[in-house]
Amino acid sequence: MKATIWHNPGCGTSRGVLEALQNTRGIDLTVIEYKKHPFDRTTLERLFTGAGLSAREALRVQGTEAEALGLTDISVTDAAILEHMMKDSMLVQRPFVETENGVRLCRPQDRLTDLL
Repeated sequence: MKATIWHNPGCGTSRGVLEALQNTRGIDLTVIEYKKHPFDRTTLERLFTGAGLSAREALRVQGTEAEALGLTDISVTDAAILEHMMKDSMLVQRPFVETENGVRLCRPQDRLTDLL
């Protein structure tokens, strides 16, 4: 099975999910460190659609500039949030994992289970 993780090595949850994937037999794993390789619109839209999330639901507020940028205001559109996410990948919750079984925001880590 192929799996891709959008990973932040500085995040404990992301490290835990990566370790679980690495310890799963038969996984052909691709690791994308999104701080080094920022998201594009197509990828974000595919991940959010696959996980059943809106950009707002996938917005990381804690430890980011989301509030200072006004992104937590209910009047801000998903399109505007996406634009900011492409400029600052830290605004995206993590980690996202994609397999042939779907896409999940694996926060908490146990959400990985139904992808494998």
